[in-house]
Amino acid sequence: VLSPLVADAEMLGTPDPELAATMGFSGFGKKARTFDLEAMFEQTRRTAVERSRKVLEAREREKEDQTEKEFRIPCTDSSPSASSATGAGPALTAREVVYGESEYSSNEALSGPSMQSQSSAKGPAEDTDDDDDDDDDDEEEFIGPPLPPGFKDSDDDNDDTEEEDSNPVKKIPDSHEITLQHGTKTVSALGLDPSGARLITGGYDYDVKFWDFAGMDASLQAFRSLQPCECHQIKSLQYSSTGDVILVVSGNSQAKVLDRDGFPVMECIKGDQYIVDMTNTKGHTAMLNSGCWHPKIKEEFLTCSNDGTVRTWDVNNEKKHKSVFKPRSVQGKRVIPTTCTYSRDGKLIAAGCQDGSIQIWDRNMSVHTKFHCRQAHASGTDTSCLTFSYDGTVLASRGGDDTLKMWDIRQFKKPLNSADGLPSFFPMTDCCFSPDDKILVTGTSVKKGGGSGKLFFFYRETFQKLYEIEVTDASVVRCLWHPKLNQIMVGTGNGLAKVYYDPVKSQRGAKLCVVKTKRKERQAETLTQDYIITPHALPMFREPRQRSTRKQLEKDRLDPMKSHKPEPPVAGAGRGGRVGTHGVTLSSYIVKNIALDKTDDSNPREAILRHAKEAEENPYWVAPAYAK
Repeated sequence: VLSPLVADAEMLGTPDPELAATMGFSGFGKKARTFDLEAMFEQTRRTAVERSRKVLEAREREKEDQTEKEFRIPCTDSSPSASSATGAGPALTAREVVYGESEYSSNEALSGPSMQSQSSAKGPAEDTDDDDDDDDDDEEEFIGPPLPPGFKDSDDDNDDTEEEDSNPVKKIPDSHEITLQHGTKTVSALGLDPSGARLITGGYDYDVKFWDFAGMDASLQAFRSLQPCECHQIKSLQYSSTGDVILVVSGNSQAKVLDRDGFPVMECIKGDQYIVDMTNTKGHTAMLNSGCWHPKIKEEFLTCSNDGTVRTWDVNNEKKHKSVFKPRSVQGKRVIPTTCTYSRDGKLIAAGCQDGSIQIWDRNMSVHTKFHCRQAHASGTDTSCLTFSYDGTVLASRGGDDTLKMWDIRQFKKPLNSADGLPSFFPMTDCCFSPDDKILVTGTSVKKGGGSGKLFFFYRETFQKLYEIEVTDASVVRCLWHPKLNQIMVGTGNGLAKVYYDPVKSQRGAKLCVVKTKRKERQAETLTQDYIITPHALPMFREPRQRSTRKQLEKDRLDPMKSHKPEPPVAGAGRGGRVGTHGVTLSSYIVKNIALDKTDDSNPREAILRHAKEAEENPYWVAPAYAK
């Protein structure tokens, strides 16, 4: 590769001196340096051979030392060890010759002799004791540079992963938890941005709170709180696929989109409730139930409402929806969708309805359903959540009939698996898949004082209950298992948002804020009095500008009026011209006793009967008069 370049350099080495002077190149006439590649390769080869020879000599020395030790120890059969010592010599010299002839010996410099040469070097030494074999194995095992610190053998890792595969409970990150205090009412919405840096919580108290894991310390305070929908309960919160905007679905008919910091970006238009055909209205006309973002198209989102429609929207067009899907009952009548979601690829739209059905449309064809299951859940109950698995083949549904079911939408007549006895009192009780798609998670509701709300983990293949976490003494409403953080967020009925994590298996998130110490609160220096600033006042009305509160306090201490200590209350008789708490006159004594008389005469019958026993035993008034 270099030979043409060398030739060119030699050609350019002797230019015309007049041309050099004209072009202005002072160093043009210098000859280019040439390289002898063969000599370089030869030098490299010799260095490699020398290095390998040194390694082999060192190894030979070690073996000789070993044989000497064996000779010193009195043992029954010493001849094989001697033969091994003698047999090692010629094999190694032969190996040296091979190294000397090899052109690629630089690659083999530190790898040591091959397995075949080692076995031939052993030769007749295979009859030695087991201890000698163990020593040899150890020597073979530690050939080469030492392992870096913290390095684990791949076999150990494989064993760990095999254990985790056989026992999926070990994948659940629940060894540690933190509690975020959202408020006192139900946390009905949770959202995490795709990177897992920020958490948003919404509740029945109309508040939406923003929590930044990287910015929080161990006091776990939200950095922003706002009420985007005035007096409407928050039903759903979700970050878009890029994490730059948030969809807020509340109890009114207009969904809102906020940016990352909570400032409004758009608000959907309200429809005309006097139009019968909901296709002809521009927006929803009744309370919203749920909403979510398109997984691929970052500007598109989906909402469903009590007006019996599921609508898609574009963030850039708030004046009108993109398309309308109308769920229908068996009789063809309007039915209310209580939850809606996109499939993982965004091609399908699924809605759970109040008649117990699950209806799925192709996103581009809004008239007829593509898949339909009429009796998915009990009629008249609110299906609170639909979620697709990460592989996109399975749909999980959380019913208001206290069940959790899993469906293959290609065979939609009956569920793949079902679990019952999971009470749900909220229209937004969640279910979600684990990041590896093998576990399904949901929460349960409890009545006040009826025990603890739990988080249940089911194995996807068999629907066997793997694990449960007692969260708190209130219902578990929302749950969210973030795939990047590997942390589980839970919203409860008593205003808590809990984050479960494992220091080893989880990434970032809650781990960032628990290690930070609480900041010390500064004691604000309070002004002794309100200071009114009047910049253009006349000199006679101008107040002196306060430099600092400490100086003002020192001045006040010098003022006898301001530093006058209030008189303590007088105990006993009055003194120093002040009247005591009670005087020494008879009237004041009687008034005091009246005030101290604590007998309760509210029930006159009991007051009279209190003296009945005494009157019977010791008659004084009535009985003696009638005795005669």
